[in-house]
Parts: sequence; structure tokens; C-alpha cells
Amino acid sequence: MANDSLVTVVSAAEAVLYDFDGPICDVFAGLPAPGVAATLAGIVAQQAPELAFQAAATDDPMEVHRLSQLGGESLLAAVEGALTAAEVEAVSVSGPPVAGAVRALRAAHTAGRQVAVVSNNSAECVETFLALHGLEGLVHEVVGRPALAPALMKPSPHPLMLAATALGVLPERSVLVGDSITDVEAARAAGMRVIGFANKPSKRVTLPEAGATVVIENMNTLADALEPRAAE
Repeated sequence: MANDSLVTVVSAAEAVLYDFDGPICDVFAGLPAPGVAATLAGIVAQQAPELAFQAAATDDPMEVHRLSQLGGESLLAAVEGALTAAEVEAVSVSGPPVAGAVRALRAAHTAGRQVAVVSNNSAECVETFLALHGLEGLVHEVVGRPALAPALMKPSPHPLMLAATALGVLPERSVLVGDSITDVEAARAAGMRVIGFANKPSKRVTLPEAGATVVIENMNTLADALEPRAAE
């Protein structure tokens, strides 16, 4: 059930922006991230041997992607292309949307909010998942990973500002739903409020500490707040 603070936040928002991996989809549930990271690390080792050790030291595909920019644009493009292909494959086997996510998207849409998905995953990945589950009609805008520009990914506010502009809504009249500290940092830098999604126990502490406006543990709680009866 939604608390008063959450209802106040969503009532003031003209747009609801959702992070993708966490609030909507568990991207690598069916194609584990460490395997993807290892594949990307192999590309790095081939084209930039001096970065091989660092690339192999992480099991996070996004970190290998960020690292690859140190090897020049050709390496970055190769890693980014492979990551996008892996993400598209991953969401096709990731299973259903996160519990409550569809209801939260539908509630925002029905309540007349502008809705966007803003992700460090590729737009192709997000759009593939939305299409697979018949959710395209609930999302007005998808802003994915900026091409060949890791520095513009969250925690940069850049993608959130792009989304707000595309939706025609001021950043301060928007709220981001995200499950990571980088989401919180990006939203605060953009002047947006943040609904932290604590999908792991540790995030009940880390998200408020990072500056989340409110924290929820279930996406159905957000749907409760967005549905008209929650504000009555």
C-alpha cells in the first residue's frame, strides 16, 4: 500500500521515468551477466591487450563497456555492438516483467502521466522487451545508452534531460523510478525527484543514503500510488 510521501511525489509529477534493468526487467536473468562480460573482455583482450587484465577483473558488462573507451573508438564500437546484441538476446530469455512493473506502467499511463524508459541498456534491448510483452503502448519514449559515449550514461543527467525534453515536461515536474545509486545521482543532478526501488535488502539503506526521495520495495506499491483511489 502506498504511503503519503509516495502519493505526494507521484501526484506532483507530470512524467514518470522508469529505469529498465531492475524496475521493469531483470535483463540478464536468462543469460547471466558474467558470461556476457567475459565475451566482451575477450574483445578487449584482442584489440587492446594492455586493458585485458582490467577487463577480465569484472563480471559487469557495463564496466567492460566503460573500460573499452580507453582503447579508442574502434574498440568501443566493437564492444558496444557486442553488448547490444547480447542485451537483445538476453531480454528474449529473461522471463516476464518484474512483479508489479506492468501494473505500474499501466497506472502511470492511465493516470495521464507522460511515461519514459531511460536506461544504460541499449534502446534496442528495451524496445525488444516491450514489444515481446505488448507494453509499447504504455511508454511514450525510450532513451537508451548513448552511442559511443559512456560518459553520457547515468549517473550523468544527460539521458534524463533528453527524456524530459522529448516528453515536453520540465525535469522538476518529473520523477525517476530507479534501483541504483547511479539512478539517484543522475536524477538529483537533473533536478528530478527519485523513487528508489529497493529490490535487494541492502538498497533499503543505500538508496535513501544516496538521496532517494522515497523508497519502495515492490512495484505494486507505485501502482497503488498512481491509481486515482490512492490520492482520494
